[in-house]
Amino acid sequence: MMAASTLRTWSAIHKWSSLVCTAFMLLLCLTGLPLIFHHEIEHWLGDDFVPASVPAGTPMADLDQVLQVAQSRHPDKAVTFVGDVSGDGYWYVNMVDRSKGGGERATVVVDYHTAQVLGEPKSEQGFMHIMERLHIDLFAGLPGKLFLGAMAFLLMLAIVSGVVLYAPFMRRIDFGTVRHDRPTRTRWLDLHNLLGIVTVVWAFVVSATGMINTLETPLIEIWRADQMAEMVAAHKNLPPIERPGSLQQAVSAAQKLEPGMQLGFVGFPGSRMSSPHHFAVFMRGTEPLTSRLLKPVLVDAQTGRVTDSREMPWYMSTLLLSQPLHFGDYGGQPLKILWAVLDVITIVVLGSGLYLWLRRRQVAQVAPQRNGEIPA
Repeated sequence: MMAASTLRTWSAIHKWSSLVCTAFMLLLCLTGLPLIFHHEIEHWLGDDFVPASVPAGTPMADLDQVLQVAQSRHPDKAVTFVGDVSGDGYWYVNMVDRSKGGGERATVVVDYHTAQVLGEPKSEQGFMHIMERLHIDLFAGLPGKLFLGAMAFLLMLAIVSGVVLYAPFMRRIDFGTVRHDRPTRTRWLDLHNLLGIVTVVWAFVVSATGMINTLETPLIEIWRADQMAEMVAAHKNLPPIERPGSLQQAVSAAQKLEPGMQLGFVGFPGSRMSSPHHFAVFMRGTEPLTSRLLKPVLVDAQTGRVTDSREMPWYMSTLLLSQPLHFGDYGGQPLKILWAVLDVITIVVLGSGLYLWLRRRQVAQVAPQRNGEIPA
Protein backbone atom coordinates (compact mmCIF):
# COMPACT_ATOMS: atom_id res chain seq x y z
CA MET A 1 0.00 0.00 0.00
CA MET A 2 1.39 3.41 -1.01
CA ALA A 3 1.98 5.80 1.90
CA ALA A 4 -0.32 8.82 2.06
CA SER A 5 2.61 11.27 1.82
CA THR A 6 3.97 9.50 -1.27
CA LEU A 7 0.52 9.54 -2.84
CA ARG A 8 0.20 13.28 -2.21
CA THR A 9 3.63 13.86 -3.78
CA TRP A 10 2.73 11.94 -6.93
CA SER A 11 -0.64 13.71 -7.03
CA ALA A 12 1.08 17.10 -6.91
CA ILE A 13 3.52 16.06 -9.65
CA HIS A 14 0.65 14.88 -11.84
CA LYS A 15 -1.44 17.98 -11.25
CA TRP A 16 1.21 20.61 -11.91
CA SER A 17 2.99 18.87 -14.77
CA SER A 18 -0.39 18.38 -16.45
CA LEU A 19 -1.57 21.96 -15.85
CA VAL A 20 1.60 23.52 -17.24
CA CYS A 21 1.68 21.49 -20.44
CA THR A 22 -2.01 20.82 -21.20
CA ALA A 23 -2.76 23.89 -23.34
CA PHE A 24 0.35 23.35 -25.47
CA MET A 25 -0.25 19.60 -25.75
CA LEU A 26 -3.79 20.28 -26.93
CA LEU A 27 -2.36 22.58 -29.59
CA LEU A 28 0.14 19.91 -30.66
CA CYS A 29 -2.55 17.24 -30.84
CA LEU A 30 -4.84 19.48 -32.89
CA THR A 31 -2.10 20.52 -35.31
CA GLY A 32 -0.64 17.01 -35.42
CA LEU A 33 -3.92 15.52 -36.65
CA PRO A 34 -3.78 17.07 -40.16
CA LEU A 35 -0.01 16.47 -40.31
CA ILE A 36 -0.62 12.71 -40.04
CA PHE A 37 -2.49 12.95 -43.35
CA HIS A 38 -0.39 15.70 -44.92
CA HIS A 39 0.07 13.81 -48.21
CA GLU A 40 -3.66 13.25 -48.56
CA ILE A 41 -4.53 16.84 -47.60
CA GLU A 42 -1.98 18.29 -50.04
CA HIS A 43 -3.48 16.13 -52.79
CA TRP A 44 -6.98 17.31 -51.88
CA LEU A 45 -5.83 20.95 -51.88
CA GLY A 46 -4.05 20.46 -55.19
CA ASP A 47 -0.65 21.27 -53.68
CA ASP A 48 1.04 17.95 -54.50
CA PHE A 49 3.06 17.03 -57.60
CA VAL A 50 2.25 14.27 -60.10
CA PRO A 51 5.29 12.49 -61.58
CA ALA A 52 5.33 11.30 -65.18
CA SER A 53 3.84 7.90 -65.92
CA VAL A 54 6.64 5.74 -67.34
CA PRO A 55 7.03 2.02 -68.07
CA ALA A 56 8.51 -0.16 -65.32
CA GLY A 57 12.30 -0.30 -65.44
CA THR A 58 12.70 3.17 -66.95
CA PRO A 59 16.09 4.51 -65.79
CA MET A 60 16.31 7.70 -63.77
CA ALA A 61 17.43 10.86 -65.49
CA ASP A 62 21.03 11.99 -65.10
CA LEU A 63 21.28 14.07 -61.93
CA ASP A 64 23.40 16.69 -63.66
CA GLN A 65 20.50 17.18 -66.06
CA VAL A 66 18.14 17.48 -63.08
CA LEU A 67 20.37 20.23 -61.68
CA GLN A 68 20.54 22.00 -65.01
CA VAL A 69 16.78 22.26 -65.48
CA ALA A 70 16.25 23.31 -61.85
CA GLN A 71 18.92 26.01 -61.96
CA SER A 72 17.56 27.34 -65.24
CA ARG A 73 14.59 28.51 -63.15
CA HIS A 74 16.85 30.42 -60.74
CA PRO A 75 20.23 31.08 -62.39
CA ASP A 76 21.18 33.55 -59.66
CA LYS A 77 20.98 30.92 -56.92
CA ALA A 78 23.27 28.12 -55.74
CA VAL A 79 22.09 24.58 -55.01
CA THR A 80 22.38 23.43 -51.38
CA PHE A 81 20.36 20.22 -51.37
CA VAL A 82 18.98 17.60 -53.73
CA GLY A 83 16.76 15.02 -52.09
CA ASP A 84 14.11 12.37 -52.42
CA VAL A 85 11.97 13.81 -49.62
CA SER A 86 8.68 12.05 -50.24
CA GLY A 87 9.58 8.94 -52.21
CA ASP A 88 6.80 9.83 -54.66
CA GLY A 89 8.82 9.99 -57.84
CA TYR A 90 10.54 13.37 -57.87
CA TRP A 91 13.54 15.27 -56.57
CA TYR A 92 13.49 18.42 -54.47
CA VAL A 93 16.24 20.84 -55.51
CA ASN A 94 16.77 23.53 -52.85
CA MET A 95 18.64 26.73 -53.71
CA VAL A 96 19.75 29.91 -51.95
CA ASP A 97 21.11 33.25 -53.13
CA ARG A 98 24.78 33.10 -54.09
CA SER A 99 25.67 36.15 -52.00
CA LYS A 100 26.55 35.73 -48.33
CA GLY A 101 23.63 37.98 -47.51
CA GLY A 102 21.27 35.08 -48.04
CA GLY A 103 18.21 36.21 -49.95
CA GLU A 104 15.09 34.22 -50.68
CA ARG A 105 15.25 30.45 -50.91
CA ALA A 106 13.81 28.54 -53.84
CA THR A 107 12.78 24.91 -54.30
CA VAL A 108 12.19 23.26 -57.66
CA VAL A 109 10.56 19.83 -58.00
CA VAL A 110 11.95 17.71 -60.86
CA ASP A 111 10.66 14.34 -62.12
CA TYR A 112 12.85 11.26 -61.47
CA HIS A 113 12.78 9.89 -64.99
CA THR A 114 12.04 12.73 -67.40
CA ALA A 115 13.97 15.53 -65.62
CA GLN A 116 11.00 17.79 -66.28
CA VAL A 117 10.11 20.50 -63.79
CA LEU A 118 6.88 19.61 -61.99
CA GLY A 119 6.58 22.92 -60.18
CA GLU A 120 7.73 24.90 -57.18
CA PRO A 121 6.19 24.39 -53.71
CA LYS A 122 4.39 27.34 -52.21
CA SER A 123 6.80 28.83 -49.73
CA GLU A 124 5.70 29.70 -46.20
CA GLN A 125 2.00 29.91 -46.91
CA GLY A 126 -1.12 27.83 -46.81
CA PHE A 127 -2.98 25.78 -44.22
CA MET A 128 -0.45 22.94 -43.97
CA HIS A 129 2.45 25.34 -43.53
CA ILE A 130 0.68 27.01 -40.60
CA MET A 131 -0.10 23.62 -39.01
CA GLU A 132 3.49 22.47 -39.46
CA ARG A 133 5.08 25.59 -38.00
CA LEU A 134 2.72 25.64 -35.01
CA HIS A 135 3.48 21.99 -34.38
CA ILE A 136 7.26 22.26 -34.79
CA ASP A 137 8.27 25.60 -33.27
CA LEU A 138 5.26 27.92 -32.72
CA PHE A 139 6.76 30.24 -35.38
CA ALA A 140 9.59 30.92 -32.90
CA GLY A 141 12.52 28.99 -34.40
CA LEU A 142 14.88 27.06 -32.13
CA PRO A 143 13.58 28.63 -28.86
CA GLY A 144 10.08 27.52 -29.84
CA LYS A 145 11.30 23.99 -30.55
CA LEU A 146 13.09 23.72 -27.21
CA PHE A 147 10.06 25.12 -25.38
CA LEU A 148 7.79 22.49 -26.94
CA GLY A 149 10.40 19.87 -26.04
CA ALA A 150 10.12 20.95 -22.41
CA MET A 151 6.32 20.68 -22.64
CA ALA A 152 6.68 17.16 -24.04
CA PHE A 153 8.90 16.24 -21.09
CA LEU A 154 6.25 17.54 -18.67
CA LEU A 155 3.64 15.42 -20.45
CA MET A 156 5.86 12.36 -20.00
CA LEU A 157 6.09 13.22 -16.30
CA ALA A 158 2.30 13.58 -16.15
CA ILE A 159 1.87 10.19 -17.83
CA VAL A 160 4.23 8.41 -15.43
CA SER A 161 2.65 10.03 -12.36
CA GLY A 162 -0.82 9.23 -13.73
CA VAL A 163 0.08 5.53 -13.99
CA VAL A 164 1.39 5.56 -10.41
CA LEU A 165 -1.85 7.14 -9.17
CA TYR A 166 -4.02 4.78 -11.22
CA ALA A 167 -2.63 1.65 -9.49
CA PRO A 168 -4.36 2.22 -6.11
CA PHE A 169 -7.47 3.49 -7.92
CA MET A 170 -7.72 0.14 -9.74
CA ARG A 171 -7.97 -1.72 -6.43
CA ARG A 172 -11.32 -0.05 -5.67
CA ILE A 173 -13.17 -0.58 -8.97
CA ASP A 174 -12.88 -2.95 -11.92
CA PHE A 175 -10.84 -1.93 -14.94
CA GLY A 176 -12.89 0.00 -17.49
CA THR A 177 -15.62 0.96 -15.06
CA VAL A 178 -17.37 4.29 -15.67
CA ARG A 179 -19.74 5.00 -12.79
CA HIS A 180 -22.75 6.38 -14.66
CA ASP A 181 -24.80 6.60 -11.44
CA ARG A 182 -22.39 9.15 -9.96
CA PRO A 183 -22.19 12.94 -10.49
CA THR A 184 -20.89 14.32 -13.79
CA ARG A 185 -17.44 15.05 -12.40
CA THR A 186 -17.03 11.44 -11.21
CA ARG A 187 -18.09 10.07 -14.60
CA TRP A 188 -15.55 12.30 -16.33
CA LEU A 189 -12.87 11.22 -13.82
CA ASP A 190 -13.55 7.56 -14.62
CA LEU A 191 -13.47 8.27 -18.36
CA HIS A 192 -10.28 10.35 -18.01
CA ASN A 193 -8.56 7.52 -16.13
CA LEU A 194 -9.79 4.83 -18.55
CA LEU A 195 -8.79 6.63 -21.75
CA GLY A 196 -5.51 7.73 -20.19
CA ILE A 197 -4.47 4.20 -19.26
CA VAL A 198 -5.59 2.79 -22.64
CA THR A 199 -3.42 5.27 -24.55
CA VAL A 200 -0.56 5.45 -22.04
CA VAL A 201 2.06 3.63 -24.15
CA TRP A 202 1.22 5.51 -27.34
CA ALA A 203 1.11 8.89 -25.58
CA PHE A 204 4.46 8.25 -23.90
CA VAL A 205 6.12 7.15 -27.16
CA VAL A 206 4.77 10.12 -29.12
CA SER A 207 5.80 12.52 -26.33
CA ALA A 208 9.30 11.03 -26.15
CA THR A 209 9.83 11.06 -29.91
CA GLY A 210 8.42 14.59 -30.10
CA MET A 211 10.89 15.74 -27.46
CA ILE A 212 13.76 14.10 -29.37
CA ASN A 213 12.64 15.78 -32.60
CA THR A 214 12.83 19.22 -30.95
CA LEU A 215 16.54 18.55 -30.40
CA GLU A 216 17.21 18.13 -34.13
CA THR A 217 19.19 21.37 -34.53
CA PRO A 218 21.56 20.90 -31.55
CA LEU A 219 22.05 17.20 -32.39
CA ILE A 220 23.05 18.04 -35.97
CA GLU A 221 25.47 20.67 -34.68
CA ILE A 222 27.00 18.10 -32.30
CA TRP A 223 27.36 15.68 -35.22
CA ARG A 224 29.00 18.37 -37.36
CA ALA A 225 31.46 19.28 -34.60
CA ASP A 226 32.22 15.63 -33.83
CA GLN A 227 31.98 13.03 -36.61
CA MET A 228 31.79 15.38 -39.60
CA ALA A 229 34.82 17.35 -38.36
CA GLU A 230 36.84 14.13 -38.21
CA MET A 231 35.71 13.08 -41.69
CA VAL A 232 36.78 16.35 -43.33
CA ALA A 233 39.88 17.05 -41.22
CA ALA A 234 42.26 16.41 -44.14
CA HIS A 235 40.54 19.15 -46.19
CA LYS A 236 40.30 21.68 -43.35
CA ASN A 237 42.89 24.19 -44.66
CA LEU A 238 42.01 23.93 -48.35
CA PRO A 239 40.19 26.82 -50.07
CA PRO A 240 36.43 26.32 -50.58
CA ILE A 241 35.33 24.92 -53.92
CA GLU A 242 33.65 27.57 -56.05
CA ARG A 243 32.23 25.30 -58.77
CA PRO A 244 31.54 21.68 -57.75
CA GLY A 245 32.03 18.89 -60.27
CA SER A 246 29.52 16.32 -61.47
CA LEU A 247 26.72 15.43 -59.06
CA GLN A 248 25.99 12.23 -60.99
CA GLN A 249 29.63 11.15 -60.67
CA ALA A 250 29.53 11.77 -56.90
CA VAL A 251 26.30 9.81 -56.45
CA SER A 252 27.60 6.96 -58.63
CA ALA A 253 30.73 6.75 -56.47
CA ALA A 254 28.60 6.53 -53.32
CA GLN A 255 26.32 3.89 -54.88
CA LYS A 256 29.35 1.84 -55.87
CA LEU A 257 30.56 1.98 -52.25
CA GLU A 258 27.11 1.05 -50.87
CA PRO A 259 25.42 -1.09 -53.57
CA GLY A 260 22.80 -2.40 -51.14
CA MET A 261 21.51 1.07 -50.30
CA GLN A 262 19.62 3.78 -52.17
CA LEU A 263 20.07 7.52 -52.46
CA GLY A 264 18.39 9.64 -49.81
CA PHE A 265 19.69 13.16 -50.41
CA VAL A 266 22.84 15.09 -51.22
CA GLY A 267 24.22 18.03 -49.27
CA PHE A 268 26.19 20.36 -51.54
CA PRO A 269 29.59 21.91 -50.69
CA GLY A 270 29.17 24.66 -48.12
CA SER A 271 25.72 23.54 -46.98
CA ARG A 272 24.79 22.68 -43.42
CA MET A 273 24.98 18.92 -43.97
CA SER A 274 28.28 18.95 -45.85
CA SER A 275 31.68 20.69 -45.90
CA PRO A 276 33.09 23.38 -48.21
CA HIS A 277 34.88 20.65 -50.21
CA HIS A 278 32.49 17.69 -50.47
CA PHE A 279 29.26 16.35 -51.77
CA ALA A 280 27.73 14.64 -48.72
CA VAL A 281 25.76 11.78 -50.27
CA PHE A 282 23.39 10.33 -47.68
CA MET A 283 22.46 6.74 -48.49
CA ARG A 284 19.57 4.88 -46.86
CA GLY A 285 18.38 1.30 -46.56
CA THR A 286 15.67 -0.38 -48.59
CA GLU A 287 13.60 -1.94 -45.77
CA PRO A 288 10.84 -0.05 -43.88
CA LEU A 289 13.09 0.42 -40.83
CA THR A 290 16.48 0.88 -42.50
CA SER A 291 15.02 3.35 -45.01
CA ARG A 292 14.83 5.82 -42.14
CA LEU A 293 18.51 5.45 -41.26
CA LEU A 294 21.13 7.42 -43.19
CA LYS A 295 24.79 6.76 -43.89
CA PRO A 296 26.89 9.72 -45.11
CA VAL A 297 29.37 9.14 -47.92
CA LEU A 298 31.69 12.11 -48.46
CA VAL A 299 32.80 12.59 -52.06
CA ASP A 300 35.46 15.11 -53.09
CA ALA A 301 33.54 17.73 -55.07
CA GLN A 302 36.43 18.19 -57.53
CA THR A 303 37.75 14.68 -58.12
CA GLY A 304 34.52 12.72 -57.58
CA ARG A 305 36.31 10.21 -55.31
CA VAL A 306 35.00 8.97 -51.98
CA THR A 307 37.07 10.33 -49.09
CA ASP A 308 35.21 8.89 -46.07
CA SER A 309 32.04 7.09 -44.99
CA ARG A 310 30.82 6.16 -41.52
CA GLU A 311 27.71 4.95 -39.75
CA MET A 312 25.76 7.69 -38.01
CA PRO A 313 26.35 7.92 -34.22
CA TRP A 314 23.67 6.60 -31.88
CA TYR A 315 22.12 10.00 -31.16
CA MET A 316 21.57 10.73 -34.86
CA SER A 317 20.12 7.26 -35.43
CA THR A 318 17.75 7.87 -32.50
CA LEU A 319 16.67 11.16 -34.06
CA LEU A 320 16.13 9.60 -37.49
CA LEU A 321 14.03 6.75 -36.07
CA SER A 322 11.97 9.06 -33.86
CA GLN A 323 10.73 11.19 -36.76
CA PRO A 324 8.55 8.59 -38.55
CA LEU A 325 7.51 7.03 -35.24
CA HIS A 326 6.18 10.38 -34.05
CA PHE A 327 3.80 10.81 -37.00
CA GLY A 328 3.13 7.13 -37.70
CA ASP A 329 4.00 7.49 -41.38
CA TYR A 330 6.00 4.28 -41.79
CA GLY A 331 3.19 1.70 -41.83
CA GLY A 332 0.81 2.89 -44.52
CA GLN A 333 -2.76 4.10 -44.25
CA PRO A 334 -3.92 1.71 -41.46
CA LEU A 335 -1.23 3.01 -39.09
CA LYS A 336 -2.07 6.61 -39.96
CA ILE A 337 -5.71 5.97 -39.07
CA LEU A 338 -4.68 4.33 -35.78
CA TRP A 339 -2.45 7.32 -34.97
CA ALA A 340 -5.33 9.69 -35.70
CA VAL A 341 -7.74 7.76 -33.45
CA LEU A 342 -5.23 7.74 -30.61
CA ASP A 343 -4.59 11.44 -31.17
CA VAL A 344 -8.30 12.21 -30.80
CA ILE A 345 -8.52 10.10 -27.64
CA THR A 346 -5.54 12.01 -26.21
CA ILE A 347 -7.34 15.29 -26.93
CA VAL A 348 -10.26 13.97 -24.85
CA VAL A 349 -7.88 12.95 -22.04
CA LEU A 350 -6.23 16.37 -21.98
CA GLY A 351 -9.53 18.23 -22.20
CA SER A 352 -11.16 16.13 -19.48
CA GLY A 353 -8.16 16.66 -17.21
CA LEU A 354 -8.51 20.40 -17.59
CA TYR A 355 -12.26 20.15 -16.94
CA LEU A 356 -11.71 18.08 -13.76
CA TRP A 357 -9.25 20.63 -12.40
CA LEU A 358 -11.62 23.54 -13.08
CA ARG A 359 -14.56 21.69 -11.51
CA ARG A 360 -12.49 20.84 -8.46
CA ARG A 361 -11.61 24.51 -7.99
CA GLN A 362 -15.27 25.46 -8.29
CA VAL A 363 -16.25 22.88 -5.67
CA ALA A 364 -13.45 24.05 -3.38
CA GLN A 365 -14.67 27.65 -3.66
CA VAL A 366 -18.36 26.83 -3.14
CA ALA A 367 -17.83 24.66 -0.03
CA PRO A 368 -16.41 27.46 2.22
CA GLN A 369 -19.18 29.82 1.09
CA ARG A 370 -21.78 27.31 2.22
CA ASN A 371 -20.12 27.31 5.65
CA GLY A 372 -20.09 31.10 5.85
CA GLU A 373 -16.37 31.34 5.05
CA ILE A 374 -14.51 33.54 2.57
CA PRO A 375 -12.72 31.40 -0.03
CA ALA A 376 -8.95 31.86 -0.27
